[in-house]
Amino acid sequence: MLNMLIGPVADLAGTWLSGKVEEKKAQSATKVARAQAEAVVMQKKATGEIDWDLEMAKGSQSSWKDEWLVILFSIPLILAFIPGMEEVVSNGFAQLEAMPQWYQYSLGIIVAASFGVRSATKLFGKR
Repeated sequence: MLNMLIGPVADLAGTWLSGKVEEKKAQSATKVARAQAEAVVMQKKATGEIDWDLEMAKGSQSSWKDEWLVILFSIPLILAFIPGMEEVVSNGFAQLEAMPQWYQYSLGIIVAASFGVRSATKLFGKR
């Protein structure tokens, strides 16, 4: 009689335990699938960014804009070392700082895009 009572209880416990194991397997499979999907998205994003940088580098091979920007940015650097020109440099930067933020950001984006420096756009965005 005890066997007749224990048998169904054991079956019920076994079914419950089996259900819990299957539930944990499903949760683990979901986590693995989510992680794999995120990895694929990150890989595609990285590949897209690399492809963009390569295309920008190819496009600027025959362009003078990079050289122009280097010269333009070098002018204040050079003038800062010429006696009597320090005030001109300071006034120039004061005027730039007085310009609207959208213009300052636009300049930063132009420079970042020209040199293919994506992280520079993040730096200007935090300003």
